[in-house]
Amino acid sequence: MLHILPETAGDIIVIQATDTLTSADYQDIFAPLLEEKIANHGQVRCLLYLDHNFKGWEAGAIWEDTKLGLQHSNDFIRLAVVGGGEWLDWAIKLGQAFISGEAQHFSESQFLQALHWIDAG
Repeated sequence: MLHILPETAGDIIVIQATDTLTSADYQDIFAPLLEEKIANHGQVRCLLYLDHNFKGWEAGAIWEDTKLGLQHSNDFIRLAVVGGGEWLDWAIKLGQAFISGEAQHFSESQFLQALHWIDAG
């Protein structure tokens, strides 16, 4: 499940993932928000917070994530992934494979540092 956090403003998107992500999370929440921000600002800065209850993706959500990454690979200035160590490899691979901008992983305790990092670039 995805939640848009109140720090989302201007060209910044801050979303929280909890439990299991579904195709609907991408189609109904993330993709429309991303497309709106790109239309208004050209490129975006994104913080994805994988909270302590995050369990992963349903099969369809993995496909939606891949499609979104391929379609918008040049639309990210910076991508911060905040979450536990088990998501570190995923975050690094995501950044290298899908976006032309910078990507960095932060631990859960570094949420504010991650927010400042995406805003500084």
